[in-house]
Amino acid sequence: MQELSVDIAIFGGGIAGLWALARLRQAGYQAVLFEQDGIGGVQTLASQGIIHGGSKYALAGKLTDASRAIAGMPGTWRDCLSGTGQLDLSGVRILSSHQYLWSTGSISSGLAGFFAGKLMRSRVQSVAAAELPPPFDNAEFSGSLYQLQEPVLDVVSLIEVLYSRLAEYCWQLPSAQLRVDAGQPGVFSIENHLRVNSQAILLAAGAGNQQLLRSWGRQQPAMQQRPLHMLMLRGELPRVYAHCLGASTNPRITITSYPLADGNVLWYLGGQVAESGVQRDAPAQIAAGKAELRALLPWLDVSSMQWSTCRVNRAEPAMASGKRPDDCYLQHQNGLFTAWPTKLAFAPRLAGKLLDALQEYGIEATAPKDLTKLQCLSTPPLSKPPWSQTVWS
Repeated sequence: MQELSVDIAIFGGGIAGLWALARLRQAGYQAVLFEQDGIGGVQTLASQGIIHGGSKYALAGKLTDASRAIAGMPGTWRDCLSGTGQLDLSGVRILSSHQYLWSTGSISSGLAGFFAGKLMRSRVQSVAAAELPPPFDNAEFSGSLYQLQEPVLDVVSLIEVLYSRLAEYCWQLPSAQLRVDAGQPGVFSIENHLRVNSQAILLAAGAGNQQLLRSWGRQQPAMQQRPLHMLMLRGELPRVYAHCLGASTNPRITITSYPLADGNVLWYLGGQVAESGVQRDAPAQIAAGKAELRALLPWLDVSSMQWSTCRVNRAEPAMASGKRPDDCYLQHQNGLFTAWPTKLAFAPRLAGKLLDALQEYGIEATAPKDLTKLQCLSTPPLSKPPWSQTVWS
């Protein structure tokens, strides 16, 4: 059996693994990435592409731990998107430079005052009636609209740009070919072809982390999954990027849009309707989505639209009572790092934490390695977004 030494072996080709790989290679680490299926993973390409800045986590009228942790992420991403940040993402398509928050009626004076306060003024601006964009420019709209300084990205484009620069360090490794020595966390084999020795391993495979941890004989850190039943509709629709205020601190519905090659627009719907729809089958979920749009945007005719749904399991570190983590997660145990980004927006923050941890544990970059021995594996394909692999009604 041949042997290969690398500094860091990453498992998982979603946004967390790709961003970490880019930053590690940039820092001189001899890092490689292994993906079981396709690049872009499951959660990443099923995300709505919103680079959150925490505004939606402040809907109770105060800044939460989650809103504080994520507050700087839009600025970090904007630097990258302009080509001046830690990574050059100037080739990524920006679907919208901002998104909106809307209410169906008058917003409470307390929340309106909070948005107008010093802490939130740079994040949230009220939109005047004369400047309302479609579909809120209709005479029937009687609510409030706020502009959030949070960009929305074409996630397909994001993955394509990252992968175009990292493909030579990425390999497809089906789980059936992986052989792990639980007693040596940095060592694994690819069937009987190649033994890989690494200084550290990063598990960034989303829901796949659980099985990988068990392969290495670990039960911790524990993982939780918070499922969603997302809705999709396509047709002659305006482009919308907005959260609708609900009765709770969670948006009632979140709409993002994706321009299709045939000239139509796809709406991708998340928020409370996606969370509450987990127990519904696809026809019932579509019926619920139609009812929500009739209630929230009654003047908008969607009768001719095609509909579909997809299920997404958000994998995260286990939290008390199953609540959403406030931040990205990174844990180290004897050379094995386990990571969950929690949000697409947290990918740069997670990679930064990893680089800091490597320094803390004395894991240093070594001389360049000849990776030709990995050619026993194939190059992983790009995964497809949910709307390109679904059945439309």
